[in-house]
Amino acid sequence: MSSSPAVEIDGLVKRYGGRTAVAGLSLVVSPGAITAVLGPNGAGKTTTVECCEGYRRPDGGSVRVLGLDPHRDARELRPRVGVMLQEGAGLYPGARPRELLTHLARMYAHPLETGQLIEWLGLHDAERTPVRRLSGGERQRLALACALVGRPELVFLDEPTSGVDPAMRRSIWDLLSQLRADGVTVVLTTHLIDEAERIADQVAIIDDGRLVATGSPAELTSSDESTVQFTGPPRLNLSTLGDALPPDAVVRETAPGRYLVAGTVNPQLLATVASWCAAHDVLPEELQIGRRSLEDVFLELTGRRHA
Repeated sequence: MSSSPAVEIDGLVKRYGGRTAVAGLSLVVSPGAITAVLGPNGAGKTTTVECCEGYRRPDGGSVRVLGLDPHRDARELRPRVGVMLQEGAGLYPGARPRELLTHLARMYAHPLETGQLIEWLGLHDAERTPVRRLSGGERQRLALACALVGRPELVFLDEPTSGVDPAMRRSIWDLLSQLRADGVTVVLTTHLIDEAERIADQVAIIDDGRLVATGSPAELTSSDESTVQFTGPPRLNLSTLGDALPPDAVVRETAPGRYLVAGTVNPQLLATVASWCAAHDVLPEELQIGRRSLEDVFLELTGRRHA
């Protein structure tokens, strides 16, 4: 396997009219690894990947995919790269899964076996159903199969597990892990932070068109900080608790009635939280002490909930 980057983005800029969607973003994707791209809606992650796929032309900076330019070298790259668009876009509405995969397989020198893909992705009950009549989850799985049928060296996946049930999500995770074991480079955008934490070797967090953090899930969550989480009545006034905590600690309501204190967790901090709850007649249910999660990191860097 080559040691050269599978994808190398340097100072990428992409504008739509007067709006800058990607603002000087740089990122290197390692070969034979799974890289998850996270970001709030509108952060620029899909535009960044579309520039790598050759669907968008950069307004500035450079993009190299497998050492080639996605536009100038599109003909050479096409047999080597698989692409899955969001929500099964690009599938022929009247085609049936088996005939579509069989047709695509004929375009490649060494395709994967169509029946094997259908079995892997649970499409056997829908293999003769027209695409327009497939459920959202079935279209997602078919789009993934179309991206993989050519046995690509690199695959771009846009929300690959969106709309699928938990059992199939885990099956797709297993399939992506097998691709990695076979030396395939996987780049995926996802709204599921637990998905990125579970399967990704590298996570890139994008916000406002810029790369704000990159590293393995362990590297991004590595910190002396821990967390205290508890539930209680929603919309508590946390200002007095924040004032009572040490300077390095922060408190926020992560969801209605769910609270998180992040900082150096020790007996004194825990006692401060408990005393504040007692003074405000709050029974802290489901109180847990744990390490900082990837979601905590995401919230700290973007200031927004993942949506």
